Amino acid sequence: MNPRRKKRLLITSSLVLGLSIAVGLVLFALQQNIDLFYTPTEIVQGKKETGIKPEIGQRLRVGGMVMPGTVQRDPQSLKVSFDLLDNGGGIVTVFFDGILPDLFREGQGIVAQGELINTTQINAFEVLAKHDEEYMPPDVADALVGMDHLKTNKK
Repeated sequence: MNPRRKKRLLITSSLVLGLSIAVGLVLFALQQNIDLFYTPTEIVQGKKETGIKPEIGQRLRVGGMVMPGTVQRDPQSLKVSFDLLDNGGGIVTVFFDGILPDLFREGQGIVAQGELINTTQINAFEVLAKHDEEYMPPDVADALVGMDHLKTNKK
């Protein structure tokens, strides 16, 4: 092999290797920041299609209905905890330290974003309440089908 061809092969190999390492590092970094959506039932029993459950410490989003009578506030701080449920019967407890949205109330559909601390508890860093009666994200709407009876029980 002549020196010119050998030099081209070395440069091309180095570029391919460097690009592969860069792509691998980017994919690894993105994997750490992906937040998957789960319903309370999927957290407890696993996804319907695959049966995969989220791992403890995993970042995720969970959507469901705030169970009436489960909201507990700490009078000394902004800490609050409440239970979420969906039509599958799964219940998870959400812990949040911060100011809740104005539309947050018992019997309301919400989405909490946080980290799974055990099989049925989530430490949330963000809580979003449903904006109005007409629109709801499709994932949350599917999870809350048949849950309207909770709204009537709170009045």
